[in-house]
Amino acid sequence: MSTEQSQKTLDALIAYDQSVKSPTFGHRESVDNCKQALRQADYLSTKYHVVIANPPYMGGKGMNGRLGKWAKDNYPNSKSDLFAMFIERNLDLVQKQGSVAMITMQSWMFLSSFEKLRSRLLAQNTILSMAHLGARAFDSIGGEVVSTTAFVLENKNRPEYKGGYLRLIDGNSEAEKGAAIREAIKNPDCSWFYRASAADFKKIPGSPIAYWAPNGVLKAFEQYESLKEFAVPSQGMATTNNDLFLRQWHECPRERFINPKAVAPVTRENGKWFACNKGGPFRKWYGNNNYVVNYENDGEAICEYIDNTPNVRVKSNGRVINRDKYFKVGTTWSTISSARFSMRFTPPGYVFETKGAMCFPGSLSAAKFLTALGCSKVVDYLLTFISPTLDYHEGPLGRLPIAPVGQEKIDSLAEHAINNSIIDWDSYETSWDFTDLPLLHPDYREPTLKDTYQKLRTHWQDMILEMQRLEEENNRIFIEAYGLQDELTPEVPLTEITLTCNPHYRYGGNKSEEELETLLLADTMKEFISYAVGCMFGRYALEKPGLVLANQGETIDDYLKQIPDPSFPADDDNVIPMLDGNWFTDDITERFYKFLRVTFGEEHFEENLQFIEKALNIKGKRNYTIRDYFLKEFYSDHVKRHKKRPIYWLFSSSKGSFNALIYMHRYRPDTVSVILNDYLREFRTKLASEKNHLEAVSISASATAGEKTKALKEIEKINKMITELEEYEREVLYPLATKQVEIDLDDGVKVNYNKFGKALKKIAGLTAKG
Repeated sequence: MSTEQSQKTLDALIAYDQSVKSPTFGHRESVDNCKQALRQADYLSTKYHVVIANPPYMGGKGMNGRLGKWAKDNYPNSKSDLFAMFIERNLDLVQKQGSVAMITMQSWMFLSSFEKLRSRLLAQNTILSMAHLGARAFDSIGGEVVSTTAFVLENKNRPEYKGGYLRLIDGNSEAEKGAAIREAIKNPDCSWFYRASAADFKKIPGSPIAYWAPNGVLKAFEQYESLKEFAVPSQGMATTNNDLFLRQWHECPRERFINPKAVAPVTRENGKWFACNKGGPFRKWYGNNNYVVNYENDGEAICEYIDNTPNVRVKSNGRVINRDKYFKVGTTWSTISSARFSMRFTPPGYVFETKGAMCFPGSLSAAKFLTALGCSKVVDYLLTFISPTLDYHEGPLGRLPIAPVGQEKIDSLAEHAINNSIIDWDSYETSWDFTDLPLLHPDYREPTLKDTYQKLRTHWQDMILEMQRLEEENNRIFIEAYGLQDELTPEVPLTEITLTCNPHYRYGGNKSEEELETLLLADTMKEFISYAVGCMFGRYALEKPGLVLANQGETIDDYLKQIPDPSFPADDDNVIPMLDGNWFTDDITERFYKFLRVTFGEEHFEENLQFIEKALNIKGKRNYTIRDYFLKEFYSDHVKRHKKRPIYWLFSSSKGSFNALIYMHRYRPDTVSVILNDYLREFRTKLASEKNHLEAVSISASATAGEKTKALKEIEKINKMITELEEYEREVLYPLATKQVEIDLDDGVKVNYNKFGKALKKIAGLTAKG
């Protein structure tokens, strides 16, 4: 109601009141209430020249049902957040040509959920000025929690008016941003001051307030078709319970996991676990292939779970979406990322999840072309204008302009880059297509481990530089195609060559070349040791590429059927003790010595062992040995390598005096009994025997005083160890052995590991509390 309407209504009410000669009971009170309501309406009517506000924030998910419905009914353009609704409301409060000055979250400038609001503002109003503050505008709010913008709107539409914009997102404090504002006032030619109009914003699909976009960018969006016309970016499934339906591939039995290379209608009928794109860290071209999803019988279990969940608002047909696109060739990316945008080629055979969206351009060559575009600087640059919030969901991606580029220029380049990335990814145990360790490959084999590593390191360096050359050529082609030579250069820093063998990418930071080389050497030796342990358990064998034992409950007999004459046999009982001393013949340190001799020979054994120990001893500890690594670092490295879903499980007493490693895929219900009877009790017997020997030394007439003192200290240590082992047996291991615990690999590590309680080494974020 306008001020004029309010006054007319009030005048009419007063006239009516005066005309009533004999007012009834309550009449006067009702008239007074009406007058008060009209005055309030007058206060809220559009009579102000200026409205200034810092509105409250509340996303749609935070609104109760009543408020949410009211927002949808009254503010359909800005219902996503209360602050956006206040933008519209404040514009309703000002007179024509009046001004609204506000500070709000920056999200309305870019997100698709505020596209209707932007359309309204650009069609009916004018942005006069803006200070785009970004994060850290308020010292009292640290980090990237709140990103803000301050702006002035005019309640009049002038589409060609070029408002003034300050880009202050790089400032790290209130003081820095304040200084930048004052400098811009004195020097309008500074690099962070821009002019832009509503007409400019409308050139980009979705009309983001991308005030800093140069003419070349605006031209690209105007001139070229968008990605969604070429290949629609598609959202993946939402299982609604990833703990139940997603696994890391190494958790599952091999016979139930269908490798993407083997996916076909026949194999799909027999499989349960299928490769699943799920985003992941910054990596280009290929990789991040860690997850599998239970898509048995076309996702039957997922759909039943969703449809039978009480009070669920969206059924499975709205969650397990785009099923017709599963298992097709395409390209994928991480929908949420704090790093640069990048795409990864996806061969046929994959399902995809919400965090790993995909595009399907229709052919193998088109998918590789799109991957090359997605790995270029151009796409990352263009996304800063349509999705600077690092939201890489399907909407923003679909708006990318696709410039015509001769496919023949890209085909060979993309093929080489993707193949290099595949080779790199598959060189590590964490890949389901891992076959053998690069250190043991004949191409790099030299008499000593040191020389072998140096030859492999030279190959890696050549591979990194070749990839850098390919990426810079890829950038050059697309920069020229989009006409962005004034904005971009083709150079790619080593930190963005996303190969695991590249220490600049793998470790990042401001580390020196020497530090990077030290870390890479140490990790390469850790990978050698990890592969050796895999051979000890029969997961791998020197005679056969890839996995050997990887199904539930497989035994040494299953191993010998595949490897009848192994040069380094797998452990018979699936229990490898890991103790502070050579107490058992199958002790992990002794077995590693054997592995090193088998793989690199007896002649250079001592030299090779010293090379490994020196490489592992990054902190420069005195008298550091391979046994120290196994006791103090190996298991934490294994847990980290497998992202807190270890396949080797460490049975460990309270203070670590007893440790025994098993391989979960070979676990049997009697495995705990084997640990108890053949290792824990046997170790305790050996400790008692050693204690008896030391007691004899402590009273021997032929022993020196120093020998007696040392013997007494060792006796005290052994007594404590025996007490610890007795407690571990009595309270933990014996009760567990009597239960004959069953596991099911399909349930995953998180469920199965916790069945063993305090018997296993505690893992933060995996082990159940209590």
